[in-house]
Amino acid sequence: MKSFFKIFLASLLAFFVICVIIIFVFIGFVTNIASKDKVKTGAKAVLEIDLGRTYPEVGVENPLARFSGKDDGDMPSLYDVVRLIKYAKTDSAVKGIYIKCGNNGNGMGASQEIRNALLDFKSSGKFIYAYGDVITQGGYAVGNVATKIYCNPEGGVDWRGYAVELAYVKGLLQKLEIEPQIFYAGKFKSATEPFRETSMTEANRLQLSVMLGDMYGRFLEQTAEARRLDTATLHQYANEYRIQYAADAVKYGLIDGLKYDDEVKSEIAAKLGGVKLEKLNLINIQKYAKAVEYKRDGADKIAVIYAQGDIVDGKGDQDRIGSVTYRDLVRKARLDEKIKAIVIRINSGGGSALASENIWRELTLARKVKPVVVSFGDVAASGAYYLSCNADSIFAQTNTITGSIGVFTLLPNMQKFFNDKLGITFDGVKTAPQADMLTATKPLTPAQKVYLQNSVDSIYFTFKERVAQGRKKDISYIDSIGQGRVWSGSRALQLGLVDRMGGLDDAIACAARMAKTSDYRLREYPEPHNVLEMIFGGYKEEAAQSALQKELGEDGLKTFKAIKRVKAMIGVTQARLPFEFSIQ
Repeated sequence: MKSFFKIFLASLLAFFVICVIIIFVFIGFVTNIASKDKVKTGAKAVLEIDLGRTYPEVGVENPLARFSGKDDGDMPSLYDVVRLIKYAKTDSAVKGIYIKCGNNGNGMGASQEIRNALLDFKSSGKFIYAYGDVITQGGYAVGNVATKIYCNPEGGVDWRGYAVELAYVKGLLQKLEIEPQIFYAGKFKSATEPFRETSMTEANRLQLSVMLGDMYGRFLEQTAEARRLDTATLHQYANEYRIQYAADAVKYGLIDGLKYDDEVKSEIAAKLGGVKLEKLNLINIQKYAKAVEYKRDGADKIAVIYAQGDIVDGKGDQDRIGSVTYRDLVRKARLDEKIKAIVIRINSGGGSALASENIWRELTLARKVKPVVVSFGDVAASGAYYLSCNADSIFAQTNTITGSIGVFTLLPNMQKFFNDKLGITFDGVKTAPQADMLTATKPLTPAQKVYLQNSVDSIYFTFKERVAQGRKKDISYIDSIGQGRVWSGSRALQLGLVDRMGGLDDAIACAARMAKTSDYRLREYPEPHNVLEMIFGGYKEEAAQSALQKELGEDGLKTFKAIKRVKAMIGVTQARLPFEFSIQ
């Protein structure tokens, strides 16, 4: 027996020692991959910016990619990109910028912020070169700011104008015998239109035509200014589809020439004073972020809270704005005496009306004790506008999708689908006549329909009251520009829905002036996850997304996400953008 215990205790001790060793090895492993090795910019550097990447509102760190030797595993935030371009303007080591502008993974608001930063950089006298094998309209909208823009001789430049296409599923629902029971306030509130119509309503066609015209007009104006052409001529090129081949883009002045990638880089190398191509010091934006200290420092603090994605009740996640999480973030910034002002960066098409109300409430309380400034990104519509409307000042880009002051709720009646298609029936008991009102297994009664419509109308009235109070307008005026209608940022400025045109940098500068401080640093929220969360949480999410994309394809994945979004709408009053906006 004694021998057994000796062996058992010895084995247990050995196991314990091994576990301790493994833990220390793992900690060393994590520390190694989390550490950021100092990167040097080097002499005669050219900053490389790939527009094909989607720069998120909150940067992404990938420590596993760093450990594997990849230099592009991290993804700087959109504001990081803007700050880095601004820093490069005065960095003597950076001689110019090279833009990969074939594709553009960023929305119109984000693209405008990058373009404005590039224009500012260009004012220093440093060069900007842009190149793409095939240059899309989104890529060209930013790339045309370049000193020289080139295209692959066998590629092309897309110049067809803007188009938006929406999918309508009313016919599918009819075939499945699913009745969408819809209640909405606002004749332009067309979020439910795909479920109740087979084509665009005249109201939706009007709002989309006006907004798309504003955006396209801005695109033509900026191109005309950059290429020294006139907007009427550029519009004619698209109407007559004159830019069909790469050579046409040169002929009509949209680009400077046809070259391959190596030829463009050879030209850049020569511009640097005879540098050989193989010695060309191209440093991508990810590496540059590690090489320089571009974030400002100071005694005071300004809180910058990034809010991106659908607005939902509860905590949400990194792709959804949870009312509890963001209420607590705003409250934390409000109660912190060292924080002198709060800037909210919004990029959202809206979501739960109640969640928006709760965040609005906390921002209203914050505004009583310190300045609150809001910056709109690609989109700030419906619930996103709701929670923002009482800020001291609102900034937007000219192409920011703005407004959509309206609400709706959706409850499907799937009784016939279950009965006739699946052979499933439902039965049960209840303690009150309306206890099962929000079920999808039977139709609503006339009285229940009246109740839900009254609820939607009441929330819409509250929405208008909030906007009227925040924007200092009469409620009847807000109703006239509301009704669920979306506007471009430039038109929203004219209507008084926003205060100024500008990006996040402008909003922060405004907040600093209002707080009467010039000696400040930024406190950015949400805070990054710790290393273990980034590794295991990111891996889990990435694996799930990759599996879905592999199984469904890119279009299938978008459809799956749209179905999830519709599921989230059911039975919950929504203040949401009336469509999924994508320009072709």
